[in-house]
Amino acid sequence: MKILVATDKPFAKAATDSIRAIAEEAGYEVALVEKYGEKSKLLEAVADANALIIRSDVIDSEVIEAAKVLKIIVRAGAGYDNVDLAAATARNIVVMNTPGQNANAVAELVFGLLVFMVRNQYNGTSGSELKGKSIGIHAYGNVGRNVARIAKGFGMTVYAFDAYCPKEVIEADGTIAVDSAEELYEKSDIVSLHIPATAETKQSIGASLLGHMPEKGILINTARKEVINEPELIRFMQERPSFRYITDIAPDDKAGFAQFEGRYFATPKKMGAQTAEANINAGIAAARQIVAYFKEGCEKFRVNK
Repeated sequence: MKILVATDKPFAKAATDSIRAIAEEAGYEVALVEKYGEKSKLLEAVADANALIIRSDVIDSEVIEAAKVLKIIVRAGAGYDNVDLAAATARNIVVMNTPGQNANAVAELVFGLLVFMVRNQYNGTSGSELKGKSIGIHAYGNVGRNVARIAKGFGMTVYAFDAYCPKEVIEADGTIAVDSAEELYEKSDIVSLHIPATAETKQSIGASLLGHMPEKGILINTARKEVINEPELIRFMQERPSFRYITDIAPDDKAGFAQFEGRYFATPKKMGAQTAEANINAGIAAARQIVAYFKEGCEKFRVNK
C-alpha cells in the first residue's frame, strides 16, 4: 500500500517524519512530492498511489482521473473545497478532512489580527481594548468554539450563530446563542467568520448583513475568501468610513481594498494553520485516519458520503 504526501506547501519535517513512522508501522510505503509547482508532476506522482495526503493542494477531476488505484484522499485541515468531491465519489474514492487539528492555531490568529487592528496597526496613535466589546461568531464549529474560549479570557461578550448547531450546545459553553445571522451582526462589535465555502455561503457576506453591524464594526475572516461579496464589501466600506476588515486570505480585488489604509489588512498568505503544532497535528491525524480506513474500514471523517 502506497501513501503519497503531495504538498506544494510542505509539511514541517517533524510532520512528515511522523507520517512516515505511522505508515511504516502499519506496513505501508510513503512517498513525498513537495513544492512540485507544475501540475504535471502531481499527475505523475498520483498514478500509483493508494492513498493521498494533501494540504491546500487542488485535487480536481484531472488529478483524480490520473490516480488509477487511489482509494482515499485526506485533506490535512478542516476545509476541503480544494477537492472535487463529485469526481472522487464517482470513482468511489473516500475523501476525509482532519477537523479540529488546526482549530486553536486559527483561533489564536483571530486575536492576533484583532489586537493589531484595534491598536491602529501599531501606528503610534491611541487605539482601543477588546475587553467589554462584543464578538459574534458566525459558525460554531471547532474554530468557533476556540474563538469563544479565548474571547472570554479577554473579557468580551460572546454571541454565536450556527444554523446547524443546536442552541443548547452553544449555550453549554457559556456562549450566547442567537436566532439568526442578522441578530448576530446587530449585537456584535466584531464578527468573526468561520463558515465553509459552499453553494449556500459563497458571496453571502455582503452589504445586507454588514449593514446590521454597529458603527466602528470590525469583520474578521479566517475562513474562506469566497464567502465575501467583495464588490459589496468595498462599497460598504466606502459608505461607512469607520468600518474595518481584516483577513488572512488575500482578496481577489487587492487594489479595491488598498484604498482603505488603516482600516483593512490582509496577511501575505493564508496563515490560520501556519504553526508548527497545527502542521504536525494535522499530518499525524491524516496518517492515522488512512491506516484506520485500510485496517478497520473506519470512515469517521468522511466528507463525501
